[in-house]
Amino acid sequence: MGGNTAINLGVFGVFVLITLYIVYRAGSRNATASDYYAAGSSFSGPQNGIALSGDFLSAASFLGISGSIAVNGYDGFLYSIGWVVSWLLGLMIISERLRNTGRFTLGDVLAFRMRQRPVRAAAANVTLVISLFYMIAQMAGAGALMALLLDVHSKAGQAVIIAVVGIVMVLYVLMGGMKGTTWVQIIKAVFLIMCVTLLTVFLLGKFGFSLSAILETASRNTPLGPEVLEPGVRYGGTPTSRLDFLSLALALVLGTASLPHVLMRFYTVPNAREARRSVVWATWMMATFYLCTLVIGFGALALVGAKDITSAPGGENSAAPLLAYEVGGAVLLGVVSAVAFATILAVVAGLTLTASASFAHDVYANVIKRGQADPRSEVKVARLTAVAVGLLAIAGGIAANGQNVAFLVALAFALAASANLSTIIYTMFWKRFNTPGTLWAIYGGLGSCIVLLAFSPAVSGAKSSIFPDVDFAWFPLSNPGLVSIPFSFLCGYLGTVLSKEKPDPVKQAEMEVRSLTGIGSGLR
Repeated sequence: MGGNTAINLGVFGVFVLITLYIVYRAGSRNATASDYYAAGSSFSGPQNGIALSGDFLSAASFLGISGSIAVNGYDGFLYSIGWVVSWLLGLMIISERLRNTGRFTLGDVLAFRMRQRPVRAAAANVTLVISLFYMIAQMAGAGALMALLLDVHSKAGQAVIIAVVGIVMVLYVLMGGMKGTTWVQIIKAVFLIMCVTLLTVFLLGKFGFSLSAILETASRNTPLGPEVLEPGVRYGGTPTSRLDFLSLALALVLGTASLPHVLMRFYTVPNAREARRSVVWATWMMATFYLCTLVIGFGALALVGAKDITSAPGGENSAAPLLAYEVGGAVLLGVVSAVAFATILAVVAGLTLTASASFAHDVYANVIKRGQADPRSEVKVARLTAVAVGLLAIAGGIAANGQNVAFLVALAFALAASANLSTIIYTMFWKRFNTPGTLWAIYGGLGSCIVLLAFSPAVSGAKSSIFPDVDFAWFPLSNPGLVSIPFSFLCGYLGTVLSKEKPDPVKQAEMEVRSLTGIGSGLR
C-alpha cells in the first residue's frame, strides 16, 4: 500500500485545500455571535438535514462499522440498526421543541426555567466531556486510516498524523464558524454517500449483483465460518454478553437525541418546520448509508479476509480502505481514503465548534459575565476554547489509537444519553422539574457513566481494552448505558421531589408556549 502514497495524499490534499477555501469564504461573512454559533439560522431543512447526516456519519460509521461487520458479521451490523432507529426519537420528541426553546446551545434549553448559573455550568461541563470522548474516537480513526495509507507502523508516526488532523480541524472552526463548518459537512456528506454507493455497486458487480454470493464467500473467508451470518458471535455467548448488547442498544437508540453537536445544528434553520424536515432528510441519508455498510463489511470479508483485516495497520478500521484497493486499485483507495479522512475532519470540526460555543456562551457569557458579555469577546473566547479543546482531543486520540472507533463512539453515546436525555425530557414535559433535579440528573448520569466505564472491560481486563495488561474491572458490561441512563432519570426525579425549591409556573408556561410555537426564540 505504501507505493500509492502520492495518489492517496494528492486526493486528500486537494479536498482539504478546496474545503479550507470554502470555509474561509463562508466564515468571512460572520458578523455576529448568531452567525458564528448558528450560521444566522440561514440554512433550509434539506441543507441542514444533509449537514446533520454529515455531522453524524463519522469515522465510527464508515471505518468502525464496516470493520465490525467484517470481523463480527451480523453482530457488527447491530450498530447500524441502533443509529438509524435513534433518529425517530429525535424526530418525534426533540427537534422542533428544542429549536423553538433555545438559541445557540443545549444550556439555553435546560436553563430556560431554572437558575441560570449552576445549570449552564453543568450543561457546559457535560458538553465538553461528551465532545472530547467523541473527538477521541475520530482521532483514533484518523490514526488508523493514515497508518494504512502511509504504511506507518510506529506509534510515534501515527501520533504525528493525529496531531496534523487536530490542527486542520481547528483551522476549520477558527476560520468558518458554524456556517463554514456546515458547508464542509454538506460537501462531505454528499461525497460520502456517493462513495459508499459506488463502492457497493462495484462490489455487487463483482459477484453478479448477488448479495447471497457475497455472504457465502464471506463465510468461507473467516475462522467463524457460517456463524458469522448469525447473531451471537460477539453478543450472545453468555448472559453477560447479552446484557452488554442490550446496554449498547439502549445507548445507541437514546444517545443521538442527546448529542450536543447534533442538537446544536437545529438552531441553523429558521423555524421548527425546517428542523423537522432536517431530521427527515438526515434519516433517509443515513438509512441509505448504513445499508451500504452491510454490503461493504461482508464484501471486505469476502475479498480481503478477516486475517488480513485484523493484521493490517489500524486493525478492524482498515476494512473499507482495503476493500476499495481490492475493487478499484490505488485510485479508488485514494478517493475512499480522502472521503474517510474528510469525514473525520468535518465531524471533529463540528464537535470542536460545539464544545467551544458551549463554554463561551454558557460559562463565559452567562456565568462569568452574567449575560452582559460583548458578542465579539464571546466569539473570541469561543475561538480560544476551540484551540484548547483541539489540543486535548489530540492527546486523547494518541492514547486511544488502535481501538475500534465504533465502540469508542458508542461510549460517547452512553455518556450523552446518561447526562442529557433525562434533563431534556423532564425540562420539556414535567412541570414540577426544578434546578436541583436538573443538577442531580446531569451530574448523577454523567458521574455514574464515567465511574462504571472506568471499571469496565472497556478500560481494563480484556484483550480489546484500552489497558489490556492490567485488570481493575469490577463492572461486567463494556457499555454502562443500561445502568447509568435509568439512574440519571432516577436522580432527576429524586432531586426534584426531595428539594424544597418551587418551580416557576410563569416560566414553565412561557416555555410550553415557546416550545410549541417558537414565539420569543430570538431567531427568525
